[in-house]
Amino acid sequence: MNAETSRYYIDNLYTQDNAKCYQALNFVKNSIMGSNRQKGMVIANGILPRLLQVLPDQTKTPDIRLETVVILGSLAKGSEEQVKSLVEANVVTYIFNAFLMDDEPKFTEACLRCICTILQFPFSDYSVVFSDAAIIRKLIKTIEESISNSICAMSILSYSCRTTAHQNTLWEEGIGYILANLLNTELDDLSIATLKCFARVCQDNPMISAALEETEYNGKTMPEMLDSMRGGDRPTSMRLAASKCITCLYRAGALEVNDSKVMFGALPTLVRLCQNDQKWEHRVEAAEILAVLIEDDAELQSLASISNHLLQTLAEFVNYPAHPLGEYGGTFGEHRSKEMKQAAFKVFASLGANDEEIRKRIIETDNLIDHIVLGLKDPSPKVQLAAVRCLHSLSRSVQQLRTTFQDHSVWKPLMALLEGASDEILSVTSSTLCNLLLEFSPSKEPILESGAIELFCSLTKRDDHSLRLNGIWALMNMAFQAEQKIKSQILSTLGTDQIFNLLSDSHINILMKTLGLLRNLLSTKPHIDYIMNLCGGDIIQAVMMILEGDNMPEVKEQALCILANIADGDIAKDYIMRNNEILKKIQEYMTNCNAKLQAAAIFCVSNLVWKEDSGAADRQAKLKEMGIFKLLQQLITTSDSLLFDKVKTALTQFSDS
Repeated sequence: MNAETSRYYIDNLYTQDNAKCYQALNFVKNSIMGSNRQKGMVIANGILPRLLQVLPDQTKTPDIRLETVVILGSLAKGSEEQVKSLVEANVVTYIFNAFLMDDEPKFTEACLRCICTILQFPFSDYSVVFSDAAIIRKLIKTIEESISNSICAMSILSYSCRTTAHQNTLWEEGIGYILANLLNTELDDLSIATLKCFARVCQDNPMISAALEETEYNGKTMPEMLDSMRGGDRPTSMRLAASKCITCLYRAGALEVNDSKVMFGALPTLVRLCQNDQKWEHRVEAAEILAVLIEDDAELQSLASISNHLLQTLAEFVNYPAHPLGEYGGTFGEHRSKEMKQAAFKVFASLGANDEEIRKRIIETDNLIDHIVLGLKDPSPKVQLAAVRCLHSLSRSVQQLRTTFQDHSVWKPLMALLEGASDEILSVTSSTLCNLLLEFSPSKEPILESGAIELFCSLTKRDDHSLRLNGIWALMNMAFQAEQKIKSQILSTLGTDQIFNLLSDSHINILMKTLGLLRNLLSTKPHIDYIMNLCGGDIIQAVMMILEGDNMPEVKEQALCILANIADGDIAKDYIMRNNEILKKIQEYMTNCNAKLQAAAIFCVSNLVWKEDSGAADRQAKLKEMGIFKLLQQLITTSDSLLFDKVKTALTQFSDS
């Protein structure tokens, strides 16, 4: 296409003469076919906006409108940058609008092919598909019209089905029957497209998964059909897609873990497809599905770990060269290496989630910890996330925290990773650091010295509840058996206002960890007195808020335990003794129907009246006057052994008992 010729045909695109317009379009179509350079010239010459004007123009002939869609479809097969130009121009929206207005078979097919090609790119706008119920209805209608339409429509739906609302919309439009019907086809491409749509429709959706599990077609249930499609005689893509569907049904609760289709079907198939005789992209996909399949079940993790030398196979993934010799070096080789590492880290994370022995075997696999630490520094956020998830899983091991994690100073790249990280990476990284801040972890002290208190206090103020939880959890771990200066720094940095905010949090785990933090701050007599001297009134007010509020017994038990800690201080006792409301609240919980709350309240009394402590006689007299001593005498007849021991201990502290 030289400049003079192209100018002539470009000008003719704008003519009202349909014959010349068609001729110009035909020329453009033939010139760009198979040539990304020519496609780039067409886009650079500003032809794209004109094509989008022609598309809905009802004064143009059907041939012109068809030719326009075919050109757009050809451009969609160009380079990634060229496809981005189509996405930025909202080409999918324009084509869907035309698709809704025209039922001509060839035009419909061309529209579907073009949309399908664009939507396979991750930067596409998938939301267009579900923006109009008419689009969904027509897509489903076109499935019955031809094999090509079926494949494209199923692919479009699988690319764009991203939320529970999308899934439910498709279900209401009868997608269940369509899936069952299309799975019976003998056409591999259609079967694979259908399986991919099946996985999207039931993923994390218990209602739809349960309904699909019960659906029968020609005497076979859907899971039975899926199981037959992951057999060794089927194409690899089909085996992967069928195994993913079984995985989705299992994770959504529609299949039991001991179902043969899960344990002896999908699992060994996925392990097998990780082997090095498969294409690298199939190996990556198999590993990623396997990681999801075994993520939450110790039995599946154990079985996978001993299946077909999986750990050694995953070590090959991690050691995959970034610059292999031959035709696949350069950028493509780096991409492949990153994908392999990411997939391996995900499987290692799932394998090591529960079993100490498996974690030990993972750590001993080909210097894995070095690769994980390098993964934390990788420029790819996906590799970073997979690496930190792997570390998080391994950090559940006391032995590894004391040895491997310390030897490799894992805390350093983890702390560095927190700077400017996405919420997702921040969440997993902070969870891992929570484990490294446990008392028995040698990493605790250097993490504290590197500014961790300020960091985790700031996390407690984030909108994402998982970040708030990790922030307060880490602070709770830091405060456990800590020096007074550390406790003081936590308290001054966090502030009592933020403690009240966290105690009012709607997420129960955050509330419990905040109470856990207060318990850890208020431990050992000198620290208890020091902390109460700093903000005793606020702490008593916070405890009272919990005891008077509509909270679960577990929460109130923690609040009473905090009071018991305060009552163990020397000077701190006065904060309780001077507050008749809090004393009455303790007395009230001594007769609570929950034995644990009774025991916690009585433990408070024991600490208050401990006869070896200074001023015990005066405190005993006041509690006798309130009727607490008499109440203890009544409770000694309890049949609850734990409660009996607490009551007996408290009674023996009264001087004249």
